[in-house]
Amino acid sequence: STALTRPTVHRIVHVLVEEGIAERSDKSGRYVIGRQVSELALARQSRSPLLVAAEPYLAKVSAQLGDTLFLTVRTGLDTLCVARRIGSYPIQVLSIEVGARRPLGVSSAGVAILAAMPAPDARKIVAANQVRFEAYRTSLPAVLGQIQAARRRGYELRDIGLVPGTKSLSAWIRGPDGAPAAAITISAVRHRLNPRREAEVADTLLD
Repeated sequence: STALTRPTVHRIVHVLVEEGIAERSDKSGRYVIGRQVSELALARQSRSPLLVAAEPYLAKVSAQLGDTLFLTVRTGLDTLCVARRIGSYPIQVLSIEVGARRPLGVSSAGVAILAAMPAPDARKIVAANQVRFEAYRTSLPAVLGQIQAARRRGYELRDIGLVPGTKSLSAWIRGPDGAPAAAITISAVRHRLNPRREAEVADTLLD
């Protein structure tokens, strides 16, 4: 018991919902932890084991390839960018900020993560995000097609990146349990990911 009156509790909860700290479940009507909490966690001084483990690899691959790398994790029905490493090539593609959240299936990282899932699980997530896709100028059939292509290829290739004139390539990362936990993405101007270099970059990310 908080000893607070019901109207006071309602006002507090309303503010928490507005700030993304809490959200109301459509199924149960109960309040649950909101999406903003995972983004606030990025500001913590103590970093997640994934970030600690990934940092030397991000630095090595970024130095080797010269282009910007992103580390993206799944959080519910969304992807969340948790790290970005800027390369040395004079033209860098900074298409997304650390802390940016997008529906799974919108970005190349999201498609990569979905492609590494069992097909029924991926279809369920894509169906749940279908309405949200409209704001990103994509659709359920388009995302399902991208997932199938990524499964066949072994990685996701986005011919038209979030920034015009760019391309992106994402490889999924599995956790100890075998489930897709994250994706590593390279974004570059189009000529930097021509067909010959695409294969080299894909091999590097997959390694």
